[in-house]
Amino acid sequence: MENDLSKRISTAAFACRGYNVTNMGRTLELLNHSVFGKTVESFLKAGAEICADTIHETVDLVDRVRQQSESDMESYSADIAMIVSVEMAQLTILEQHFGVAVDQARMAFGYSLGEVTAVVAAGIYNMETALMPPLVLSKDVAELASDVSMGILFSRGPALDLAGIKHLCLEISSRGQGTLAISSYLSPNTVLLLGQQDTVKIFKKEMSARLEEKPHLRINPHHWPPMHTPITWQRNISTRAGVLLETAPGGFSQPRIPILSFVTGDTSYTDTNSREILMNWVDHPQQVWDVVERTLADGIETVIHVGPEPNILPATYERLSNNVSSQLAAKSFSGMGLRAFSRFARSRPWLTKLLPSDAALLRAPFVNHIILEEWLLEQEIQ
Repeated sequence: MENDLSKRISTAAFACRGYNVTNMGRTLELLNHSVFGKTVESFLKAGAEICADTIHETVDLVDRVRQQSESDMESYSADIAMIVSVEMAQLTILEQHFGVAVDQARMAFGYSLGEVTAVVAAGIYNMETALMPPLVLSKDVAELASDVSMGILFSRGPALDLAGIKHLCLEISSRGQGTLAISSYLSPNTVLLLGQQDTVKIFKKEMSARLEEKPHLRINPHHWPPMHTPITWQRNISTRAGVLLETAPGGFSQPRIPILSFVTGDTSYTDTNSREILMNWVDHPQQVWDVVERTLADGIETVIHVGPEPNILPATYERLSNNVSSQLAAKSFSGMGLRAFSRFARSRPWLTKLLPSDAALLRAPFVNHIILEEWLLEQEIQ
């Protein structure tokens, strides 16, 4: 079936979402869909079986979706399985009913848990193998989360002093009252901090005197799994993940689509290094900004956001787009020059690869974003 998306897929990227405090999105509508429902149910049952076999507990993901069960750290294992299952179901529906396959796109990537889905979609591991390490370790991660808070650190003007932020995090951690670290680099002026006990509050109290740009810090009210930080070292989670992956089947073929890794900020996966990258995935911060820059520099024209209610990546692209649009709209000589240059670059996609990364950012307002669950539910199909 030909559709507008099939015409754009060669310049598109698939972006898979990660764990959040809400993980249902419109999955119930997809589950109840007259055409798509069987596929969604099949993947939910497969994910539930993998999860139950791994954590040795009864898991019913179909029931969780029907009941619209809320997420918390007690359901963390089930949420991991559900997110990946739903993402794979969406991608399967897209291919089976609309003829749009993952490997027709330019690249794929995934924020946090979304990288696990990207690895499965690219054929490096099957879903059972890829889910096994995070599920085996999920109970320890959930227990560590009991006193972990998230801080959103941002500046309304200059770029953040990342060296200064790292230094203050290390200094606070060295006091022995909990570990604090950057977990995600969202943009030059925004990072996410994850810290134990009162370390995020301590950072907020001390940052004004220590950081020249005078950033702002908002503390999220929820507890968060401390993935992508050294907090995981306290249960040897990265090392244990490496041991589990060592004997995992698969991992010896090139991905059938380039995977832009949030661990490295580059298309780093080969036929031999997936175990190393996924081990580092546990405790290395997420390189969100590097990934966003790379998609724009490589001429990606459409980003297809996969999973239930994607949040982090659409919001990051939107903030960048709004900032660039504001600058392009400026009634100044520089604003006029940027508008002219942006129109020139947009009409010549080949030029994007020749632009420095800063200039490629001008393409942000012209990138199309598709929330896949919404797109699927909007299609008329019988």
